Formats: sequence, structure tokens, C-alpha cells
Amino acid sequence: GLILGAAYALYLYRRIIFGALTKENLKTILDLSPREWIIFAPLVIIVLWMGVYPVSFLDIMHVSVENLVNQVETAQAAAAHAAQLAAN
Repeated sequence: GLILGAAYALYLYRRIIFGALTKENLKTILDLSPREWIIFAPLVIIVLWMGVYPVSFLDIMHVSVENLVNQVETAQAAAAHAAQLAAN
């Protein structure tokens, strides 16, 4: 099943990306304009940077995540203590 799924995905990819356009109204669609490239390029750079060096983005969230973890641990300890008191 996995091999057939991969083969079908590659077949569809080839037809979509490299296939000939059959509808006339699609033949007039242009590639990205310079304005769209200016908007799109920084987004691509940021996404690639997040993939290559994620620490620069994760450091920003470190303090708030640490606070959240502390809150969860405190709540778990309180719940365990309450359950222990209820059992006795």
C-alpha cells in the first residue's frame, strides 16, 4: 500500500508539474511578478532559516514555555497531594 501510494503520488506530481496545459484560459496565467517575488522571498528565507537554525526562534519562547511547564508541574503536584489526602 505504501509503495503504491508513493508511486501514485510521483505519477500525479509528474502530470501536474510537467504536464501540458490543456485549457486555453490557463495558458494566459503568468509566473510570479517582481512584486510577488519581493513579498515571497523573505517568507522563503524565514522558513528556511527556521529549518536550518531553529534555536533563534525557540529562544524567544523559552521563558514562556518554562513558566507554563512550572505551572503544569505545580498543578500536578497539587492534584497528587489532593488525591493522596482523599485516599487516606
